[in-house]
Amino acid sequence: MAMLPALPVAAQPEAYPGKPITIVVAYPPGGSTDLTGRTLAAEMSKKLGVPVVIENIGGAAGAIGAQKVVHAAPDGYTLLVGANNEIAINRLVSASVKYDIKDFTPLGLIASQPLVLVASQKSGVKSIDQFLSVVKQNPGKFSYGSSGVGSSLHLAGEMVKEQAGLFMTHIPYRGVAPLTNDLLGNNIDFGVYVLSSALPHIRSGKLVPLGTTERQRSAVTPDIPALAENARLKGMDIGTWYVLMGPAHMPAPVVARLKKALNDSLQSPELRKKLEDASSTIAPLNVDMPRFLNAEVAKYKKIVDYARITE
Repeated sequence: MAMLPALPVAAQPEAYPGKPITIVVAYPPGGSTDLTGRTLAAEMSKKLGVPVVIENIGGAAGAIGAQKVVHAAPDGYTLLVGANNEIAINRLVSASVKYDIKDFTPLGLIASQPLVLVASQKSGVKSIDQFLSVVKQNPGKFSYGSSGVGSSLHLAGEMVKEQAGLFMTHIPYRGVAPLTNDLLGNNIDFGVYVLSSALPHIRSGKLVPLGTTERQRSAVTPDIPALAENARLKGMDIGTWYVLMGPAHMPAPVVARLKKALNDSLQSPELRKKLEDASSTIAPLNVDMPRFLNAEVAKYKKIVDYARITE
């Protein structure tokens, strides 16, 4: 018995989480993904009892930040708040992106918001019916802008073209700011935005909203029709969404802990108000993530193949 204290004691696994958690946002500060990540991080920190900090790693349409998470230790301490581009679209349009959905552990859908097709004042177009008529009658005359080749905004524009049988030139910009400058300066006819980015210019009357891109009208802008309400665009259903992901092969107890913290966070009135004020719709709880992601990739692949989008 006297010898018992000298016997080795089996190491006990450390309770998760036992240290700060980093959430990577694969874009610079200030955008919609960054706002979503920061809002979620603040709430999850309360639920998990440890600091949850944001690390912004911009570049390559989100691929650099996503790649960091793919290669991180699958211990639950490095996560990603990601959007369509880096999760589902980039690999379809760029051979340089080597990771795939299977390289992540999906933890849950956070929120979504529609995109919106807008017209410049100079175009004179005031409705989606007028847009379809004018562009159809003048093939090749008009152009639309997006925040870049292969972005969800670009795919939405090509989806409009495919659905309605339009010939219109895509102008890729290096982000929303230069696109806005050209639309407000009447140097381009039409543009596709994330709804939250367009709203200030729509409300000021400087841009004309033609329709949002999800199947149903947004609760944020019930006065703006959904493009799918038009018979020629009834298949339109594309937006931007935000998800919480980790590296592949995370331990089941860690995954369960993070999923619970996410679901609890999404029920926080403070989080819901902040994201809804930013034009987002909070996701339903317990979305079947593999099914959701696979359906999104299939939808994007169809558009990418139709438009022959490549970087």
